[in-house]
Amino acid sequence: MSSFLFNRLIQFAITLFGITIITFIIMHLAPGEPAGVQTDLNPRVSLEAKENLRKLYGLDKPLPVQYVIWLRKLFTFDFGRSFNDGQLVNRKILDRLPITIVLNLLSLGLIILVATPFGILGASKQNSFFDLTSTLFVFIGFAVPTFWLALLLMILFGVQLGWLPISGYQSLDTEGMTFGARLVDWGKHLTLPVFVSAFGGLAGFSRYLRSEMLEVIRQDYIRTAYAKGLSPNSVLYKHAFRNALIPIVTILGLSVPGLIGGSVIFETIYAIPGMGQLFFQSVMMRDYPLVMGITVIGGLLTMLGNFLADVGIAMVNPRVKVRSKYV
Repeated sequence: MSSFLFNRLIQFAITLFGITIITFIIMHLAPGEPAGVQTDLNPRVSLEAKENLRKLYGLDKPLPVQYVIWLRKLFTFDFGRSFNDGQLVNRKILDRLPITIVLNLLSLGLIILVATPFGILGASKQNSFFDLTSTLFVFIGFAVPTFWLALLLMILFGVQLGWLPISGYQSLDTEGMTFGARLVDWGKHLTLPVFVSAFGGLAGFSRYLRSEMLEVIRQDYIRTAYAKGLSPNSVLYKHAFRNALIPIVTILGLSVPGLIGGSVIFETIYAIPGMGQLFFQSVMMRDYPLVMGITVIGGLLTMLGNFLADVGIAMVNPRVKVRSKYV
């Protein structure tokens, strides 16, 4: 196990290093820079003042020097200060990180809770009405753009019906509420964002699980289990489902980046103060330290999801041995 963890840590470090380089290059290749974004619309700002602002931000140095300076600070978990308001990047990320993690965990939980029975029933009742209906749902889930669905749900449930709030993650008057009332308020605010975030994953995960279940059901040992007189539920859930989970766990781990990336869309649309909205605002303002800090945190969360997927595979598949020669 120690060798497995050591190899994974080495891979994490190399991957994270590559992420920082690519993000740094892409941000500096984008048109505009922080000094220009903050001064171009103000005709009173002189060229000298703009140049002084570039020196303050350290943008007058060569790009390799800027990257080395930032990377050196990263080893001490110092992401610098935001170009926009001068606040510590660590503090701004920590203020926004919890709501994004909660949203993504709720989305992932909804995907597993709903898509698992859909996939199992679709495989066990192949070509039935339920299977055809779920297949139609899958095609719609893959085809509908997330931002368009979010806007439609806002108009229907927020504007026309007035059932759910359309922005934020809590009401303005939560201080006087009891804990139960706050939970209800949070539930109303997060219903639409969580559903939008999980919608595409519901379709994909249920389809993958159905395909894997169909593959497993056709195996010889499943026919043998039926021939031995085991109940259909025992064969389906105890034997077929567990073996179908092996590739599904990997897909769940790989879905973490999509959930984090999707946060940029629905957090911006629903005005949720999470990392996705903060990332969008920092990119528009060319706030390099904040963009780099959010990218590093997102990369760490993504690699953590992949690591948990590896551990999950070892748990559901007893044939997997955690040895260094397999990693």
